[in-house]
Amino acid sequence: MVRSILRHYGIHGGQHDQHFLVDEGILDRIVESANIVPGETILEIGAGIGNLTERLLCQADKVIAVELDSKLVAVLEDRFRGEEKLQIIHGDVLKVELPTFDKVVANLPYSISSEITFKLFKHDFKLGVLMYQYEFAQRMIAKAGSDDYSRLTVNTSYFADASIIMKVPKGAFSPPPQVESAVIKVCPRPAPFNVNDRDFFLKFVTAIFTKRRKKIKNSIIESNHMLGIKNVRQVVSRLPEDLMKLRPENLDPAQLAALSNLILVIQQEV
Repeated sequence: MVRSILRHYGIHGGQHDQHFLVDEGILDRIVESANIVPGETILEIGAGIGNLTERLLCQADKVIAVELDSKLVAVLEDRFRGEEKLQIIHGDVLKVELPTFDKVVANLPYSISSEITFKLFKHDFKLGVLMYQYEFAQRMIAKAGSDDYSRLTVNTSYFADASIIMKVPKGAFSPPPQVESAVIKVCPRPAPFNVNDRDFFLKFVTAIFTKRRKKIKNSIIESNHMLGIKNVRQVVSRLPEDLMKLRPENLDPAQLAALSNLILVIQQEV
């Protein structure tokens, strides 16, 4: 059924991250994982030809489908003509203003996964069920000290609990991508550690991970053009020496948060 829709509309993927999920079992599992209840509005990013959209419409009160490709927007408009529960937004998800939504369920464009994820974290929502490249998904849930631990890991842990709920083979898509995929469940919640200044903390994490292979002391100093810490060398000299000898990838999110809080306190004193 799903593959026949591709043939019917003469759609061929492979460009601009267009790899359409056609495995009906996986499509069903994704929607089941969202645990949609009556009254909820679901955001779908990169709706494509509507394989996931169709299933979401069966359970949600409203589906907001964001799609950039004008040919695919035309397919969605034709396929769901007269469907009052569907709102189609033709535009770049990174540029459009997202309406209020309860949950987000999407097969994300892999080339902008990071940007989309960080944008979603700025919104108030209950749950996300999101398809990513498998390597990206691993970075979201990595442990401190591992090769996959990164800025993405720390930011994710600040905003939400995240877990891989299924790995998706290449053959589940048409055409098959070059990479393996995974579906992540994202559950937003208050940060499990104290952050005195969220904007500075997020900026701090971004800055030091640009120098992730250097010791914390040097990574702070060398990335200070991003941080704007006054008297940065004096500030760093007063930070815990044992931490300064470590690399950014060796500190867990709570330790990084405590460090960013301490920097702000010391900066007021020097």
